[in-house]
Amino acid sequence: MSIAPLTTVPSLRRPAAAFRGRIGRDARSGHYAVPHRYRLHLSTASPDGLRLAVGHRLLGLDGSCPVTLLPAAPDQPDGGHSALRPLYEASAHHYTGPALAPVLSDDWSGRIVSTHAPEILRDLDRLRPNGRASLYPCGAESEIEAVERLCAEGIRRAARRAGQADADPAERAAALRRLLDTLGRLERYLAGEEFLVVGRLTAADVELWASLVQLATVHSCRLDASAVRRVAGHPVLWGHARRLTAHPAFAAHLDRTASPAVRLL
Repeated sequence: MSIAPLTTVPSLRRPAAAFRGRIGRDARSGHYAVPHRYRLHLSTASPDGLRLAVGHRLLGLDGSCPVTLLPAAPDQPDGGHSALRPLYEASAHHYTGPALAPVLSDDWSGRIVSTHAPEILRDLDRLRPNGRASLYPCGAESEIEAVERLCAEGIRRAARRAGQADADPAERAAALRRLLDTLGRLERYLAGEEFLVVGRLTAADVELWASLVQLATVHSCRLDASAVRRVAGHPVLWGHARRLTAHPAFAAHLDRTASPAVRLL
């Protein structure tokens, strides 16, 4: 099922990741797809970590790619995690930047493969055992990327700006309009579809779910009551999120006590 209505969104602007290694398909790649070689380090308090945790579970990688869960709040002033500092220092001589999560590391070398969350999930997809469905079906890559951009810009960034207390009121109002427009577009699309892409669960649904969780548990707490009601007024969209939450791979990583606003889910 085409998702063309979601493709006309601005390019995603991400800070440059410190490490951008990739898992390849054979030994010539340096990091090739083999079980029990790689490890994930993440915190499910962030959308990137939550997305990776859910994807890891959906791909059935518990036995072949272990996960090290980090505290929700980083313990370093620069936003990094002290537990990740040895990996960063082993991977880059005289590294002085923050030791940020998420990280995909190589247990064979004790070094970091990647800190770029979208590429990490795509590479985990290559590690999935036989019989597990891909989160990136062949031919659906561009549609999934469109959803990723839409969620990043139209939900997460817009919601953050709309709830920013020290922002210009006009900018906050514009951000709220963009957020509501994005939610409305998704609402209309999902009214006739069970999933976002190709009629089955893919990385696009994981991306949307993680963005909606952050909207419900973090950003809605910074919006006024009227804005929260308007955000909640998309029953098809939030129903989609609730159906996904009922799946064990999603429910396992959702702390329902985290915020009163999680009632939206």
